[in-house]
Amino acid sequence: MSTFRTIICLLRNDLRFQDNELFHWAQRNAEYIVPLYCFDPRHYVGTYNYNLPKTGPFRLRFLLDSIRDLRNTLLSKGSNLVVRQGKPEEVVADLIKQLGSVSAVAFHEEVTSEELNVEKGVKDVCAQMKVKVHTCWGSTLYHRDDLPFHHISRLPDVYTQFRKAVETQSRVRPVFPTPEQLKPLPSGLEEGAIPTAEDLQQTEPLTDPRSAFPCSGGESQVLARLKHYFWDTDAVATYKETRNGLIGVDYSTKFAPWLAMGCISPRYIYHQIKQYEKERTANQSTYWVIFELLWRDYFKFVGVKYGNRLFQVKGLQDKSIPWKKDMKLFNAWKEGQTGVPFVDANMRELAMTGFMSNRGRQNVASFLTKDLGLDWRMGAEWFEYLLIDHDVCSNYGNWLYSAGIGNDPRENRKFNMIKQGLDYDSNGDYVRQWVPELQGIKGADVHTPWTLSTAALSHAHVSLGETYPNPIVIAPEWSRHVNKKPSGTGPSQRGKRGPPHTPKQHRDRGIDFYFSRSKNL
Repeated sequence: MSTFRTIICLLRNDLRFQDNELFHWAQRNAEYIVPLYCFDPRHYVGTYNYNLPKTGPFRLRFLLDSIRDLRNTLLSKGSNLVVRQGKPEEVVADLIKQLGSVSAVAFHEEVTSEELNVEKGVKDVCAQMKVKVHTCWGSTLYHRDDLPFHHISRLPDVYTQFRKAVETQSRVRPVFPTPEQLKPLPSGLEEGAIPTAEDLQQTEPLTDPRSAFPCSGGESQVLARLKHYFWDTDAVATYKETRNGLIGVDYSTKFAPWLAMGCISPRYIYHQIKQYEKERTANQSTYWVIFELLWRDYFKFVGVKYGNRLFQVKGLQDKSIPWKKDMKLFNAWKEGQTGVPFVDANMRELAMTGFMSNRGRQNVASFLTKDLGLDWRMGAEWFEYLLIDHDVCSNYGNWLYSAGIGNDPRENRKFNMIKQGLDYDSNGDYVRQWVPELQGIKGADVHTPWTLSTAALSHAHVSLGETYPNPIVIAPEWSRHVNKKPSGTGPSQRGKRGPPHTPKQHRDRGIDFYFSRSKNL
């Protein structure tokens, strides 16, 4: 006999059918299951410090895709996705009253305060209405209960120590079996309409043909992406060499947006990699995908350890830095009008597509915090607004890291914008793609237009201060690289689709960022 009559599965950042413990548990314990997603109005207000919109158009479109996709999957399994607009705690209370037979509400636990407040609200409602609450942990590769630290307060403050400990002392759990069918909804329950962007006071974004992430949300889409990236193209076998690319879809896995919404579990990716390693090849690249999943885990557990310090201006290190709040500088940065082409190209890609490469993120964050000296939270909230793959712990954790008040063991790490541009966009193709007003400047010269002669600029139809800004800042260390530019002839090292191989001298840039003693990358 079933223990419970009806179970509500409250879905948030776990929009998948496969490897979803909520469905696995409810299927064993209920007669009726109500998969529920609430469009919480609090997700569509302003950010905490600078009142930027919390959910931007690209992420909302991806979320709506994911909701539609999950509904289709559940319909094929004999169920449906119930959709409501409202605060989850209020929607759950209404459903408990309406159905009269709800014995339990189940949800995946989250980490940060706004999500925890929702959980508290749901628990309070259930306690008042004498309904059991069942919670699961399902957003990380390693389960929280399997960490080799007796208490989360013992979590190391340096990633490498965390990584070595879990790799040697913990194991990744198997995925949950996928039910063939799901128990039905209680009869008479309205499914509810999936809102449009306009319903949520957003505009439908335009699709930019230059986007490195022209993908749709949803579990079926990410399973197709994984099949393409692993099994159809073997692109995963060269991931470590190509991951610092800037142009094209296949230079990196692009799993992050789906992971952020829980359309796929990190465990599922891990076990697919293990299968790939067994059947095809195991190398540094296949390991590096796991390495990146571990970074994601690490920031999630840092969020558990430090709570709201993740969002505070002094960061995890409680360090006072005299950050500026200059809106003119901030607007130049966010609009891609700094006059520093590598920064501007990345910021425009973000604004036009909701996506930016890992390499780009590290650079524009360093530029905002170290070159401009602006409050890191300005950058974090701009990313929160625009990124399709915004994950609260990874975003704020990475910004703290860049600002030098997070989990970075080195002091004063600063990226050199010119060196980075020359290293990763040696022929300037990426800059010209996103900063078309500089298209007339050939080769690597495009990274430093302010160093060109008036005649050269005139020939390229560039007028500094008119068609393209003068740089809002020039760091003294940039000059060391201005005269080291490769000639503007020949194909870019990066090609049109990201590099087939990372040049040997840059092979370990990803490692450098996390482990290098060099303070000027």
